[in-house]
Amino acid sequence: MKKLYIVGAGGFGREAYAWASQHPDCGQRWELDGFLDDNADALAAYGRFARIHPLTGHLVLPGNLYVCGLGKPDMKEKLLAPLLAAGAEFPPFIDPSVRLGSRVRLGRGVVLCPGAIITTDVTIGDFVLINLNSTVGHEASVGDWSTLSAQCDVTGGAKIADRVFMGSRATVIPGKSVGSRTVVAAGAVVMTDVPADVIVAGNPARVL
Repeated sequence: MKKLYIVGAGGFGREAYAWASQHPDCGQRWELDGFLDDNADALAAYGRFARIHPLTGHLVLPGNLYVCGLGKPDMKEKLLAPLLAAGAEFPPFIDPSVRLGSRVRLGRGVVLCPGAIITTDVTIGDFVLINLNSTVGHEASVGDWSTLSAQCDVTGGAKIADRVFMGSRATVIPGKSVGSRTVVAAGAVVMTDVPADVIVAGNPARVL
């Protein structure tokens, strides 16, 4: 049976471990073998409920599977790079409660958490995280390495570029775009196109 590792034993990594441990494939198609993290004490405050294997120097084997347990786009890209170079397999991880519509395209290593809804004609890039109860509407797209925190709303035709971080309850109204590496603060409502490499907050969202 294949072994599955969660990359990162921080806050979201522990959440990903919980969803993986409850997944119907756990114990059937793969066994959950703990975390990859260079902080051996990352779980000390939580009763060390799982094994932590060092990330640095980890040997990628053909029977291993991996799930990204990291939320920050730059951290995802940095820490996953050695694993990807070694040929690590990151299949999409989809919680059974997720609703997927028709003609949805999912990239490599996507993580879709409980309650997420991806409607129809949507493109989700590689290593995108879509957290609890977030929605992505028709003809919308989310670029590689981006993260949607809990209860985000990317509405019809909206375009989220690569490496974007959206805080909880952030919204992008129909047809608007968010540029690469931009941070959309929690609760922000994007009502006009947002450029790359900025932080926006408020309703309507404005560049800080």
